[in-house]
Amino acid sequence: MKQIKRYTAALLAGCMILSACSESTENTPENTASRGEVTTAAATAQAEEKAPDVTQAPSTEEEEQEAEEPTSAEDSVAYSLSREGFELEQVVMLSRHNIRAPLSSKDSVLGQVTPHEWTEWSSPAAQLSLRGGVSETAMGQYFRKWLEQEEFFPENYRPEDGEVRFYSNSKQRTIATANYFKAGLLPAADLMNEYHMDFDTMDPVFTPQLTYVSPGYNAAAEAQTRELYADDLEKIQESFDLLAEVIDLEESAAYKDGTVTGFTADDLGFVYEENAEPSMTGSMKTACSVSDALVLQYYEEPDDRKAAFGHDLTFEDWQKIGLVKDLYGDLLFTAPLVAANVAHPLLEEIDSELDTEGRRFTFLCGHDSNIGSVLAALGAEDYELPDTIEGRTPIGCKLVFCKWKDGRGDEYISCDLVYQRASQLRDTSLLDLDNTPVAVPMAFTDMTPAADGLYKADDMAERFEEAISAYDDIIAEYEEPAA
Repeated sequence: MKQIKRYTAALLAGCMILSACSESTENTPENTASRGEVTTAAATAQAEEKAPDVTQAPSTEEEEQEAEEPTSAEDSVAYSLSREGFELEQVVMLSRHNIRAPLSSKDSVLGQVTPHEWTEWSSPAAQLSLRGGVSETAMGQYFRKWLEQEEFFPENYRPEDGEVRFYSNSKQRTIATANYFKAGLLPAADLMNEYHMDFDTMDPVFTPQLTYVSPGYNAAAEAQTRELYADDLEKIQESFDLLAEVIDLEESAAYKDGTVTGFTADDLGFVYEENAEPSMTGSMKTACSVSDALVLQYYEEPDDRKAAFGHDLTFEDWQKIGLVKDLYGDLLFTAPLVAANVAHPLLEEIDSELDTEGRRFTFLCGHDSNIGSVLAALGAEDYELPDTIEGRTPIGCKLVFCKWKDGRGDEYISCDLVYQRASQLRDTSLLDLDNTPVAVPMAFTDMTPAADGLYKADDMAERFEEAISAYDDIIAEYEEPAA
C-alpha cells in the first residue's frame, strides 16, 4: 500500500479532491500506508543495538544448529519503548481488543464457503476468547514491569483519583480486554473501566462512522481511495487465490450453489452513508470474513496443518492471507478524507487525555479500524511490522503515546505501535522485560523528530489540532448550498 503523506497535506490544507473504505466493530464486513520501512533514526539505532553479532562463531554444536535454522518467519525485532536520558511523565494508549471468535457464526456464509469445520472457539461469535484474555493480561503485566523500570509506577501502584483512566467501547470484547489488561497492569488497585453505552453495543466515540457525507464528498473519498490503493488492488489476487485454495472453496456448498464462486477486486464498490461506517460491496467483503477467521484460527490452533485445513503453509503464506483483511481495512478507513471523518471523536478524546492535568495513564480500548484511522488522520508515514501475520493493526496491538521530559524541562512525545509476536500469541507466552512484545516507532509526514524519534510536544499538539480541524475543513469544502 502506498504511503499517505502525499495526500495528508492536501487534506489538512483544504481537503481538496486529488486529480484523479467494517470494523467498528472490526475490520470485517459483518460489522463494520503500502508497506514501507520505519525510517526513524531511533528505530535504526535500536535495531542495530539488538542485532546479533554475526561475526562470532557458534561455540557449541547445539548453537551451530540453532544458527542454521531459518529466520524468515520471525525476524526477532524489538525496539525499546524507553528513551534514555528522558523522564516519563504520561502514557496515553489506544488499544485494539485481543483475540476473539469470528464476527460471524458457523451458520453464516463462513460455514458455507468451506467443506471443513472451523475450530471450536472458546467464546460466542465476536466475543473475547480465553486465549485473548490470557494474552491481554500478559500485555498488562509487561507494561507494569516496564513502567516500574521507568520509575513511573511504584510496585503495587494504587493510583489516586484521576491519575489513571480506563475507557473502552461498550462491546463485550473491548470491555473484557480493558479488564484483563487492567488486572495485569494494576493487580493491587481497585479501579473500574468506563463504558458509556448499553452492554455489547457501540459507543459513538469508538464507532468509525461517517458523520458527514454529501455527493461531492462521497465521490472525492472513493476517488482518493481507489487512487491511493490502485497498486494493492492489482496485486491482491494472489492472496485471494491462496485464500480460496486453503478453504477448498470449490468443494464448498456456497461454490456449488453459486453463492460464492471466487474472490476478485473487479466487483469492488464503496458505500458512504451518514451515521454509518464506510462499507463495501463485492466478493472482497466475503474474502475479508474468511481471512479474518483464518487468522484467528491460526492463533487458536497450535497444529499448523489443522489451522490451515490440512494445507502446508509458510509464515509468508499466512501473511498473504492476513493481507486480505489488512487491505480491506485500509480501503474502508485510511484514505485521508475518510480517516479525518471517522476518527474525529477519538482524535478529540486522545488529545484531551494528553492535556488532562494530573492524568498519568490512560487506556482506551476499541478496534483495528480506530487505530488505522487515527494513524492515517495524523499523517503517519507507512510502516512495516515484523513477526506478525497482520501487517497493519495486529490483534491486541496498542498505539502508545508517551510524554517525556528532558533535563531542561522540555517536553516531547513518542508514538509507538506495540504488539505481540504471532508466536507469543500462539504460545500464550508470559511477557516481561526479557520477553517483550514488539514496539515499532511511528513517523509522521512533515514532522522532524528530535533525538530518539521523539517529537516536540508542541509540534504533536499542533498535529492533533490540524487533524481535528480537518473534519470542519471537509464540511466547508464539500457542503452543498442550501436550496
